[in-house]
Amino acid sequence: MGIVAVVTNDGFLLPSAPNFRDLGGHRTREGRTVRDGLLYRSDALHSISEQDRAAYDGFGIRQLIDLRTHHERDRLPDLVPEGAEYAAVGVQNAEAPGANFVDLLADRERARKAFGNGAAERFMFGVYRDLVTEDEALDGYRDLVERAAKGPTALVFHCSAGKDRTGWGAALLLTLLGVDRGAVTADYLTSNERQANTDHWMRQLSRHSGLPWEDVEPMTRVRAEYLDSAFGHVDEVYGSFDNYVVDGLKLSGGTLESLRERLLV
Repeated sequence: MGIVAVVTNDGFLLPSAPNFRDLGGHRTREGRTVRDGLLYRSDALHSISEQDRAAYDGFGIRQLIDLRTHHERDRLPDLVPEGAEYAAVGVQNAEAPGANFVDLLADRERARKAFGNGAAERFMFGVYRDLVTEDEALDGYRDLVERAAKGPTALVFHCSAGKDRTGWGAALLLTLLGVDRGAVTADYLTSNERQANTDHWMRQLSRHSGLPWEDVEPMTRVRAEYLDSAFGHVDEVYGSFDNYVVDGLKLSGGTLESLRERLLV
């Protein structure tokens, strides 16, 4: 059984990492439930406060899976829970535009071309397509699922804001566990309530780039259409989600069985 988490008055398990949350409690179509305290998703874990450190170390996390690129990991290295294994499992080509939007925003001319006049929304749809088909994404998400299936204890996976790369990872895991699309989308959209850290530095970048907030805002929130586009791209490329799992991610039947056995009750 997982450790029972204490929720703060503001509803966050870790206020200094507001998008840290347990994926347990979701019901599957077959009437089973995802176990609490074994599978956590989060935003970046480099700035856990002293006030949150005891709680962070107390969740029993023994695997930290970092989905960021090596540029992000080097710039803001994670604070690893006491006793946990750290694994760098990038899901983006480190040189792809989707992995370098911060650098794009830092250059005024490039920022206007990349994100001005509604381009940010198109940019985000491109990011989600890449998370479905790029080699780095296929390798990284396969690794994430295999680690979640193997255990034997709790793990957390994260990116920077904990909403896109982590969002697709959570959607993948919950779908593999049999959670219906409506609940998967609801969990995904919960990230919108937890972007205080992201908003702080994105507003700074917006001011620096000279772009109005409405041009940048599509990159700071999740939208059901983004997630729908990823699932739609799965169908376009692979024909079905099941084919994506087998032919794209190359996950074995044994891994999927272990994942469900370990994480469902």
